[in-house]
Amino acid sequence: MKYIIIYVIAINLIAFLAMYIDKRRARNASWRIKESTLFTLVLLGGGIGGIAGMYTFRHKTKKMQFVIGFPAILIVEIVCIIIFLVIK
Repeated sequence: MKYIIIYVIAINLIAFLAMYIDKRRARNASWRIKESTLFTLVLLGGGIGGIAGMYTFRHKTKKMQFVIGFPAILIVEIVCIIIFLVIK
């Protein structure tokens, strides 16, 4: 259980930092992080960090695929965890 908590914290920090780095690079017109990479981080459990980064840095907030996609992924993951815990 301890390692799962460490993983969740780490992946959310990585997703948050990825949003920050991509926003900073967007301002400087330099190489960007792929949108698929940002979604992959959220799919790997970084939903809270991705959403927090999106709104903290006002990054990707005009793209509906992010505004709807990140929370949808997070909700599905939470439902899956709840189902897993109930079945267990």
